[in-house]
Amino acid sequence: MTLAIRPGDADSVAPRAPQPPAEVLWSGLDLIPALNARAADGLPDRVTGISIDTRTLAPGDLFFAVRGGNSDGHAYVAQALENGAAAAVVDEAHAPQLQGTGPLYVVNDVLAALVSLGRAARARARAHVIAVTGSVGKTSTKEALRMALGGQGRTHASAASYNNHWGVPLSLARMPRRTQYGIFEIGMNAPGEVRPLSQMVRPHVAIVTTVGPVHLEYFPSVAAIADAKGEIFAGLEPGGVAILNRDNDQFERLKAHALASRAGRIVSFGEHEQADVRAQRIILKPEMTVVEAQVFGAPVVYRIGSPGRHIALNSLAVLAAVQAVGGDLALAALALGQLAPPEGRGERVRLSAPGGEFSDPEGAFLLIDESYNANPSSMTAALNMLGQADVGLRGRRIAVLADMLELGADSAGLHAALNGPIVDNDIDLVFAAGPAMHHLWRALAPETRGAYAETPAELEGAVLRTVRAGDAVMVKGSNGTKVSRIVAALKNHFPAVNTNGARTA
Repeated sequence: MTLAIRPGDADSVAPRAPQPPAEVLWSGLDLIPALNARAADGLPDRVTGISIDTRTLAPGDLFFAVRGGNSDGHAYVAQALENGAAAAVVDEAHAPQLQGTGPLYVVNDVLAALVSLGRAARARARAHVIAVTGSVGKTSTKEALRMALGGQGRTHASAASYNNHWGVPLSLARMPRRTQYGIFEIGMNAPGEVRPLSQMVRPHVAIVTTVGPVHLEYFPSVAAIADAKGEIFAGLEPGGVAILNRDNDQFERLKAHALASRAGRIVSFGEHEQADVRAQRIILKPEMTVVEAQVFGAPVVYRIGSPGRHIALNSLAVLAAVQAVGGDLALAALALGQLAPPEGRGERVRLSAPGGEFSDPEGAFLLIDESYNANPSSMTAALNMLGQADVGLRGRRIAVLADMLELGADSAGLHAALNGPIVDNDIDLVFAAGPAMHHLWRALAPETRGAYAETPAELEGAVLRTVRAGDAVMVKGSNGTKVSRIVAALKNHFPAVNTNGARTA
């Protein structure tokens, strides 16, 4: 996935509470060869973090003046240093005008220097390294791995969805020397993007969660997407483990890529009877999931603190990875009970609304925030989750859907086909936004149509006027549609309800 780099206003950063001394991530002297840089205006004693954004910069961070889509980080160097950055990495072209602002590392190319630092971090690491890619579930699987291994040793994982050409080296550069488990997410928009990132991460374990029809604007077929995902095995360390979804139609194609790599072992997961890590029974509940599985022949029963069949299936890959790096399966399975879906990827919030006397005692409705991104596979999974959600006495299951982008020539048919899971999951109302979603709108039964608009902004008012207590409302669409504004509007308009039924500010 492509994430915008947006250096921000330091005034937007909230004051930080006093913290204990931060661990040294890099010494000032070690950074010179790691960055392939020359120093100007002195060296910092130590660096305790890495930043590319002044809004989240912490004192002691090394600030990289990366050029983003809409701005150049060099414009924020002085601000970063004033706010406590230990030093800044700048290019030769900007170095003369920035001299005197504070310690500088001067390089030919700032992004290339970030890549160099990421490689240096990986070279010094003694950690077990796991890389995750796939059309659906990369971030949730990465977070599940963080949860499963976090109690077993010092664990470092990519923040958010930092999975592209700057996110991966940034995540590597932030990995402390004494890390025991390193977990990295790798994404793509086009062919050839996964290979160099995997070769940078050099994983001992590589997971492909699944392959589906995403980014078809840039790929001729789903098989071509599988080939691109299969590039993750190019970076496997000799004897590494490739973990594949046995239920996926592209399993054999991915297996061929793994066999052509330096993998010493291929492990499969899923519900398929030949899967090495197999779900024998998945019990779906509104707020959680129970899985009965065979993990390399051993029975394991565990609870996941997130609902959804796709989450359950990807948890099998998590257990396979834990086994591959020598972790404790029982501890990992127990930890998954604490897994909660993050904002934009299934986060569940109860919001107060009028009409509580007709439904639950809190007068609340359930908001399921799936607004981070969307493709046909993840959209179907989200609709399945909505179908499992509990509703109140007068409650309805409501889907608020925006366009799935980058689907190419098949876009119209893929959008219209969503009517299948809408019917299968007894979705009561659908609100649709965007020209591509109009194909779904035309396919919907008349009684299912809530409202249609060209943009989520135009749809916002209709959604706010419609929701009532007892409803379950799921919001999903591609990032570029800005459908998350509807989530924000719902949260701003209706107070949150805590677990005791009280409203919160």
